[in-house]
Amino acid sequence: VVAVYGTLSDLLSVASSKLGIKATSVYNGKGGLIDDIALIRDDDVLFVCEGEPFIDPQTDGRPHEELTGSHTDWLTLNVGGRYFTTTRSTLVNKEPDSMLAHMFKDKDAWGNKQDHRGAFLIDRSPEYFEPILNYLRHGQLIVNDGINLLGVLEEARFFGIDSLIEHLEIAIKNSQPAEDHSPISRKEFVRFLLATPTKSELRCQGLNFSGADLSRLDLRYINFKMANLSRCNLAHANLCCANLERADLSGSVLDCANLQGVKMLCSNAEGASLKGCNFEDPSGLKANLEGANLKGVDMEGSQMTGINLRVATLKNAKLKNCNLRGATLAGTDLENCDLSGCDLQEANLRGSNVKGAIFEEMLTPLHMSQSVR
Repeated sequence: VVAVYGTLSDLLSVASSKLGIKATSVYNGKGGLIDDIALIRDDDVLFVCEGEPFIDPQTDGRPHEELTGSHTDWLTLNVGGRYFTTTRSTLVNKEPDSMLAHMFKDKDAWGNKQDHRGAFLIDRSPEYFEPILNYLRHGQLIVNDGINLLGVLEEARFFGIDSLIEHLEIAIKNSQPAEDHSPISRKEFVRFLLATPTKSELRCQGLNFSGADLSRLDLRYINFKMANLSRCNLAHANLCCANLERADLSGSVLDCANLQGVKMLCSNAEGASLKGCNFEDPSGLKANLEGANLKGVDMEGSQMTGINLRVATLKNAKLKNCNLRGATLAGTDLENCDLSGCDLQEANLRGSNVKGAIFEEMLTPLHMSQSVR
């Protein structure tokens, strides 16, 4: 067992000293001549000689050529009209279970499938075959500029070069451009809106609009589920029946926005401004903000008749002069909320937390059940 450093000459010098011979050639375990130290891998078993042909110690001393059917014979391939000259050992030894190995392990494997020059005919792409042949020669994946790696991968699969397939899949993955997570600008989004037919469902699910100015845009029925809309300007935007489920609206400005029938289940609107918003749909479709995080929001003067705020968090929110008639506030956290001037007639406050909440100057007297905390 020796450590391999430096050049091939250094390795031959170490081998000569260890074995007491004048080493001139190094072979791998399958009889392949090693001409570059970079081709040696950890735990490789190497064979060193003074110049004689490779002899496998497990074959009773018979020459390698006898065992493999003259694998060192030179041959020419005609691949899609382009000629390649190589040896049988190159096509057989590296990947013995591949299609190429089965094609050429016997001398007459191809029969009469030869052109007028005696080259073996292979009806495949030559530009994709060349990297595969070079890989079989030296074990390195080298692809020239302008060659599509997907084409080489397809050829590797066709010929059954299993060890190369993994290299190519990694190379293809590394060659892909990095995903662009930069926020979408107003200009880009408006261009996108204009290019989309009015009857088509527009899905913006999971997209990044962070900090974008989307004010006064018609965003009705758009799917913004799980989108990043933090710090966006959505003032006066029409979000009627939009899907904002689990969207991030933290720090956004939605003043005077139309939110009729909006879906904001489990959305995060912490610290957002929703002053003067309209959640009330004349057709009876109720806005749904169940489970939403509305900590510290400013919703002063908003129209929220029949809104669903069940188990939402409105701690420290400003709800002054809001119309919450018939709203569902069951289990809602209203701690330290400013509800002065609100219309809470027929609102459901069962199980809600109103600790520290302000109810001064209410338009309708509030009748709390014992279940209100």
